[in-house]
Amino acid sequence: MKAKKYSSFEEIEQDMRILQLQREIDEEKLKYAFQSTKEELYPTNLLGGFSGIAKKLALSFVTSKILKSFK
Repeated sequence: MKAKKYSSFEEIEQDMRILQLQREIDEEKLKYAFQSTKEELYPTNLLGGFSGIAKKLALSFVTSKILKSFK
């Protein structure tokens, strides 16, 4: 990384403020990612994905029983 040469303290302070704001933005992004991951791992959300599979299995089980009764 190329070192930047500053000609005044104001330039240094401006760059430090920009870096501080970037750090705060990154912290907020990390908090948001953590929160959304935590919400995705709630049991109700995990079971929601399994309900579609369970419905398909139950439907195939019921139809196979119905078809066997006609034979």
